[in-house]
Amino acid sequence: MKVSAKRRRRRPGRPRSGSPKARVARAARRGRARRRRSQPPKPQKAKSTRWQRLRRRLKAIPRWRWLAAASVSLVVLSGVLTLAAYRRFLGAAGPATEPVTVSWPDGLDADEAAELLHGLGLVRHRLPMATYLARSEGPSCFVPGPHLFPAHATPEALLAALCRDPERPHVKVTLIEGFHRFAMAKRLEKAGVVSEAAFLHATEDAPLLHRMGVEPSEHPAGASAEGFLFPATYAFPIDASPEEVMARLVGEMSRRVAQLTKRHEAGWMRLSEELGFTRRDLLTLASIVEKEAAVAEERPIIASVFLNRLRDPDYPHLQSDPTSMYGCRVLGDEVAACRDWDGRPSGAINRDPDNVFSTYVTKGLPPGPVANPSAAAIEAVLAPADTPYRYFVARGQGRHTFTASYEDHKAAVRHLRQIRNQ
Repeated sequence: MKVSAKRRRRRPGRPRSGSPKARVARAARRGRARRRRSQPPKPQKAKSTRWQRLRRRLKAIPRWRWLAAASVSLVVLSGVLTLAAYRRFLGAAGPATEPVTVSWPDGLDADEAAELLHGLGLVRHRLPMATYLARSEGPSCFVPGPHLFPAHATPEALLAALCRDPERPHVKVTLIEGFHRFAMAKRLEKAGVVSEAAFLHATEDAPLLHRMGVEPSEHPAGASAEGFLFPATYAFPIDASPEEVMARLVGEMSRRVAQLTKRHEAGWMRLSEELGFTRRDLLTLASIVEKEAAVAEERPIIASVFLNRLRDPDYPHLQSDPTSMYGCRVLGDEVAACRDWDGRPSGAINRDPDNVFSTYVTKGLPPGPVANPSAAAIEAVLAPADTPYRYFVARGQGRHTFTASYEDHKAAVRHLRQIRNQ
């Protein structure tokens, strides 16, 4: 007999459907379901969040541990804030708005140095500066003597200057051709390299000049480094020592003169043999040419005028206005005509016999250079133009009219006056 439907597989141990055991089991299940429906639902236990668990753990920490942790945190925070303020102090610009010059005493400790810097208006707060100097062992490297501290210098820059650290910042300074040492000193101070007074004192320091090979002058008024300081563009460290700056300028001039005298050996020999020129004489005449010439191509011609006069006994005086004006700058009130000097040439300062730099009263060359000449001016003296000229007069735009005789010179002056009066 065929079976019309598949029989279900019965799991082992399970009663057959329709059997008394199966009916009893179903009835039991229905009873349990009715009882569950008739009973009120049990309240479910809320799940705790991560934050609640953390709070329970924190509440379990003893109070003494809380106090210890708070104390440590305050100490750490205070240290961090102090360190941040200290670093900010070291990098903050100082209150000084102008460069400050000082002759730094020897033997100062950190507290004394900080007190001096604060008194000079270079730092805002004395105590942090004293701490910084003590921590950096600054007093052991301080360089006594003249110092020039730039405006708005940071405490770190001040320490670098005091110790003359080779790694301190450098500045470029252009010293223009024809600058005298007084103008150089002003520009060097303005750039923060060296104080004007310290530099000028170094240019008159006889032992220093001797060590650097600067030839002495026969007249006390010419005893300086004037003329031996080569004008050019230099990179100097801030707050350099006057000796360091002098060594650079004098060394460069010595090198240039050696090159030029070697290049124009015949001209140098002629000046030495005919006129007894020394290196000081060469630089003296070159400085006069530098101050008189405004156009480059006129330098050799102007040099020829002065050399022609030096070789001609009929023309004992060079008669150059820049020489008498330099005398007023150097000698000042020692020359009566210079007491009311307004910076311009005049007949009075030219003729004053006390003005030893005036080539209207002093025969031949003045006691020394009146400026610091360029290489071109030195070369013009070593290789002058071949001319018969003994005179020249300015005719405007930096150019001159040159003449060989005094009569021609007076005619040229009259002609130029007529042109100006038209």
